[in-house]
Amino acid sequence: MNQHLIAIDLDGTTLNNQSQLSSLTIRTLRKLSELGHMVCIVTGRPYRTSIDIYHQLGIQSPMVNFNGAYCHFPNRPDWIPSYHKELDREIALELFADHQELDVDLICAEGINQLYTSSMKLPESPYYPMDDAKYVKLSRQSLIHNPIALTLFTSEECQAPIQARILAKYGDDVSVRTWGGEYPVLEVVHAGIHKAIGVKTIADFYHIPRANIYSFGDEDNDLEMIDYAGHGVAMKNAIDSVKAIADHETQFTNDEDGLARFLIETFALEI
Repeated sequence: MNQHLIAIDLDGTTLNNQSQLSSLTIRTLRKLSELGHMVCIVTGRPYRTSIDIYHQLGIQSPMVNFNGAYCHFPNRPDWIPSYHKELDREIALELFADHQELDVDLICAEGINQLYTSSMKLPESPYYPMDDAKYVKLSRQSLIHNPIALTLFTSEECQAPIQARILAKYGDDVSVRTWGGEYPVLEVVHAGIHKAIGVKTIADFYHIPRANIYSFGDEDNDLEMIDYAGHGVAMKNAIDSVKAIADHETQFTNDEDGLARFLIETFALEI
């Protein structure tokens, strides 16, 4: 069996515009997994908002969260290649102190299992729990460890200038990416972190050549993994820079089962 690694972004790619999995997508990805292919979620989302999707898909494979800052195998803490890259706590606290001046409505520091927020009133978004027992107020006293990532909510028109200001001040220490599909956010992680690092980690461990990697995405944070894969696939709804480097483009959008339809045709699946 010629095993392939299928690396799937979530928002704007695998999920529809209601942030849900369609029945066709679930059946398609389960079928590929049953055939022995490695179906891996590779997302900007934290673990806490992607593990339910992982379970819905019924897959048994590693996962990449926080745009490559955290690579792990759910429920297998002994998985050897597992890693997480942390962001300096002082950078997180400085950005928290400056977030209103930066026109950031909400800033959150993410740990593997903990969420720290600048406000106890969170926006309506699939990324944040509505149960306030699941997060704590961000402060110098509460954030005692280095976080894995910071997520910043702001208006879409403010994203580019905020990103530029952060990079001007911390450029050697951080990477800043946009993701989120219908709910765009800025994410700040350790410098040099991107999704392709997680994809390469998984592929190397399972001895899957680049020629057998399919990476699917739609946004700025998918660029490196689409470029790295032997088959980089841009969604029909992807931004132009993703389409420019992709090897393939789906005929349909994420809201039209574009990923599932592409895979059914490519792997000649009977669904």
